Amino acid sequence: MRIGFGYDSHRLVEGRNLTLGGKEIPYERGLLGHSDADVLLHSLCDAILGAIGEKDLGMHFPDEDPAYKNISSLKLLFEVRNMADKKGYYVDNIDSTVVLEEPKLREYIDDMSENIADVLNISVEMVNIKATTNEGMGFIGRGEGIAAFTVVTVSKK
Repeated sequence: MRIGFGYDSHRLVEGRNLTLGGKEIPYERGLLGHSDADVLLHSLCDAILGAIGEKDLGMHFPDEDPAYKNISSLKLLFEVRNMADKKGYYVDNIDSTVVLEEPKLREYIDDMSENIADVLNISVEMVNIKATTNEGMGFIGRGEGIAAFTVVTVSKK
């Protein structure tokens, strides 16, 4: 068994959709980024890449590459899963926390978990997503952005 940790954050801006865990969330602002800027999936991808001994997400999918412009991070997660498969690993467990002041994510978490489980071909019970606020502190507390932290375990097939 190996363990990986991932972190990502993006700025909230007008004129973008808010996508977390591959689920579009109704909100007046979205996350700024080259791809869909899904901080939850980006932190998950980095955690998996770390666990299998690969570089970070930006090394594999650089934001200068037009092929990744506005790409769904579910597609990036699928590619990361393929990298893990090639190295003989599968994801055992995922524990993620999304940190944001708003919107509330409670009604979307099950859909996010199912999206992730489907792409990784694992049981939805292995995907744990939590959401919390930053109690008004820092860039998150001021509503300027969203961050996500993820820990994964992977095992050899």
